[in-house]
Amino acid sequence: MQVFSDYRGLPESRRGAVVAIGNFDGVHKGHQYLLAQARSKAHALGRPFCIMTFEPHPRKLFRPDDPPFRITPAPLKIERLAASGADALIQLDFDWDFASQSAQKFVDDILLAGLEAAHIVVGNDFCFGQLRKGTPQTIRDAGLEISVIEKVCDDGDSALSSSRVRQELRHGNVDAANEILGWEWEIRGRVVKGDQRGRELGFPTANMDMGDGVHPAYGVYAVLARIEGEEGGWIKGAANIGIRPMFEVPVAQVETYLFDFSREIYGKTLCVRPVKRLRGEAKFTSLDALIAQMNEDCAQAREILS
Repeated sequence: MQVFSDYRGLPESRRGAVVAIGNFDGVHKGHQYLLAQARSKAHALGRPFCIMTFEPHPRKLFRPDDPPFRITPAPLKIERLAASGADALIQLDFDWDFASQSAQKFVDDILLAGLEAAHIVVGNDFCFGQLRKGTPQTIRDAGLEISVIEKVCDDGDSALSSSRVRQELRHGNVDAANEILGWEWEIRGRVVKGDQRGRELGFPTANMDMGDGVHPAYGVYAVLARIEGEEGGWIKGAANIGIRPMFEVPVAQVETYLFDFSREIYGKTLCVRPVKRLRGEAKFTSLDALIAQMNEDCAQAREILS
C-alpha cells in the first residue's frame, strides 16, 4: 500500500479510484466491513482502491485537553489499514485551515480535481467540511457516486464502534475490546531509561510512555511483547500500566518485565500486547510486600500465557 500525504500530484495509477473515507481509529470490524465493501466495488469497476483518512484525529484539534484516546496511533493505524488490501492511503493533515474549508471546496478540490474519484464509500455517520455541514447528499449533488454503509461504523454506543473499544479498554476488558476490533490490541513505544526501580527490585523493566494512545485500566497485565523490526516471536511477560502508587510516577507509563530476557533494548520500539488484567495498581506497606506481590503476578502471568 502506497502512502501519500497530499491529494495533489497523485500518480495516474491512483486517480479515478474507489475511495473509502473516514478516521478509522481502531480499524475495528465495522471499519473492516466498510473497507471490504469499498474493495469489492473497486474490483467490480476495475478501479484502484484507496483510503482517505486524517492526521491528527480531528478530536485532537477540536478538543485538545481531552485525555489520550487513540486506539491506533498513526503508525499502527497505517499497518491495520494496509491489511484491507488498499492500493493507496491518502493521509491528509487535519489542521485549522483544513477544518475550516467548506464542504463544497472539499468535494471540488479534493474529491473531484485532486482524486478524480470514481466512487466514494463512507459510514452512515459521515459529515465533513466547516461545521460538519457536508453530507453524503452533498457528494451526490456534485455528480459523484457514493455508497453509505449503514450501522457498521458509527462512533456511538453500538456493538461496533471506536467509543465502545475505548470504553472496554478503560475498564480493563481486553478480550471484549479485541472482539470488537477483530485483532489483538497493542501499545507501541520507544524504550526509555527509567529510574531503575525495577532492576533494584529484581524485575528489570522496559519502560515506555503511553503517548497519545488510550490508557487502559491501570494495573498489572499478563502481556506478550516483541521488538519491532527484529526476527523472532512474541516474548511472554508482565507489565504494569499506570503511575506506580508506591513511587508516584507523574505520567502514566508501560513498564514491561520480559520473562527470561536480559538484553538492553533502550531506543528500540517495543510492541506490548496486553492479554489479561491481573489486578489494579496498589500501594504496598513495604518493598518486601511489593516484591512478594510481583512474584505472584509473574507466576500468574506465566500460567495464563502458557
